[in-house]
Amino acid sequence: MLFILPRLCRQHLRSYVQSHIRQLTTGQPNVCIVGAGPAGFYTAQQILKGNPNAVVDIYEKLPVPFGLVRYGVAPDHPEVKNVINTFTQTASKDRCTFIGNVTIGKDISIADLQKAYSAVVLSYGADNDRLLGVPGENLKNVISARSFVGWYNGLPQDIDLQVNLDVEKAVIIGHGNVALDVARILLMPIDLLKKTDISQHSLDALSKSRIKEVIVIGRRGPLQVAFTIKELREMIRLPDCKPVLSQADFIGVDKLIQDLPRPRRRLTELMYKTCMEPTDKDVKLWKTAQKSWSLSFCMSPLEIFGDKDVTGLKLGINKLQGEDLVKQSAILTDQTVDMSCGLVLRSIGYKSIVIDPDIPFDTKSGTIPNKDSRVEGKPGMYCTGWVSTGPVGVILTTMNQAFETGKTVVKDINDGILDLTKPGKSDIFNILNSKGVQTVSFKDWENIDQFEVKQGEDVGKPREKMVDISQMVSVAKKS
Repeated sequence: MLFILPRLCRQHLRSYVQSHIRQLTTGQPNVCIVGAGPAGFYTAQQILKGNPNAVVDIYEKLPVPFGLVRYGVAPDHPEVKNVINTFTQTASKDRCTFIGNVTIGKDISIADLQKAYSAVVLSYGADNDRLLGVPGENLKNVISARSFVGWYNGLPQDIDLQVNLDVEKAVIIGHGNVALDVARILLMPIDLLKKTDISQHSLDALSKSRIKEVIVIGRRGPLQVAFTIKELREMIRLPDCKPVLSQADFIGVDKLIQDLPRPRRRLTELMYKTCMEPTDKDVKLWKTAQKSWSLSFCMSPLEIFGDKDVTGLKLGINKLQGEDLVKQSAILTDQTVDMSCGLVLRSIGYKSIVIDPDIPFDTKSGTIPNKDSRVEGKPGMYCTGWVSTGPVGVILTTMNQAFETGKTVVKDINDGILDLTKPGKSDIFNILNSKGVQTVSFKDWENIDQFEVKQGEDVGKPREKMVDISQMVSVAKKS
């Protein structure tokens, strides 16, 4: 045993030295990530952790980082935004560089990135939304929930969204978390919204809103809703607002609850008790409510009515089929019902877009074809997040997938699959400088951050987001 131990130590030392020499002689892994949202930052974190020589540059089309954490998370969910602290730690590392205000496909091409970097990771999310595909969808006040979320969160591209809140009833198509976020923002007391980082232009509009009723419509039943218990609980407890659930939708559901998976069981049980067995406290609270929200099931939009502005919609009644209760599919029947409303928001999912012709893209699924994050037919190109999987899951889901993507990139580096002789960001900066593109660093972003926080303090909010890109860049560059 005394002879074996030194031999093992020598073997381990030899393996380490050989690996270290190989890394020194073959070059430095330069990795670029396109998109500074959760998927991008979590991938960067894993690569930096997995390879001590890797250098990661994160490109973002906006002057500010954090993607959907900044522009997608509801303003009354500040705790979810705490992940920004982790992303800041990653961006502050010597081997990580944030490069904002750069549009890939316009300022820099994917071909340019592939020439400069050992690996290119695409994590630019889903910037478009799925359409209903029904007559009347182009009427005024029929808008996407994605754009509405961007509007109240200060996303520059959505600040001029035309939304008329001088109506009493809104209909939201979709039973996901975004649908409930939108419903909650529409119905929340303005005094509560004033304490959040909601954008001022939307706060002003919502303060004049006449909306008193929001109907959230889904094509399937209570057992198939896509929202989570947290969002449902917040809706149930919303001040001055009562839930209106039809008992007909929940007859017999109590007999099925125990057979459901635990998260689904807890969610369904809360819906069931809210409808069928409300507490005395809840009944008393709802009795004086001036506003209401409801869940409507097994309905699909067939047509949206109106002359110029929306006045209502025709809904088809669905029946459910399939043995798996949670995965049952909706089958349209010949029954229909008309519903009046003054605002329609579609919340049936996001989808990614093509940002450069050199990126393989499946237009049907709205994703980049890949296997284990490796883009099909493109060695050295990877994808992660919603552009890889479609718009599914929450930030935790994105984190887990991004970590796996990071591990895949590290494995390919260690296995000698990637070219480690590429120069990295120096070549890219030469191109950007020649085009006069003004980039924003993470230190520049910190100037923006401090400015927004100060602006928020002046009006009693956590921050007041800038919504003009030129103003962002101007503040960013102030010393």
